[in-house]
Amino acid sequence: MTEPFGVLVVAAGVALILCGLLWRGRVRRPFAPGRAREAQDRVVRRELRRAADLAIAAARRQAAPDEPAIIRVDDVIRVMTAHFGHDVVPRAEAAAALRERFEAGACRTDCLTDAYD
Repeated sequence: MTEPFGVLVVAAGVALILCGLLWRGRVRRPFAPGRAREAQDRVVRRELRRAADLAIAAARRQAAPDEPAIIRVDDVIRVMTAHFGHDVVPRAEAAAALRERFEAGACRTDCLTDAYD
């Protein structure tokens, strides 16, 4: 005769496999939508700061040795679209990120920007 514990373990395993097959791909929303939204916002803010840094670096490379680098908010939006794949980037958020990175990178001595307009 078979051992009842072994049959129970096999039955539980089969039940879990069947549940997995039935529910595969049906999860439509995260367990905690608020946390997922906050995590996505953090990722976008980090990418905006990175896009501002990339725009500043590109403007500094393109500037002549005796001229200031000109960084526009549109440059940050263009980098966000090209490098990070964001189609819609609010101009106010891009300007805020550019202002933050402009001040953190000591750009006042050799750069100009329209982020303060």
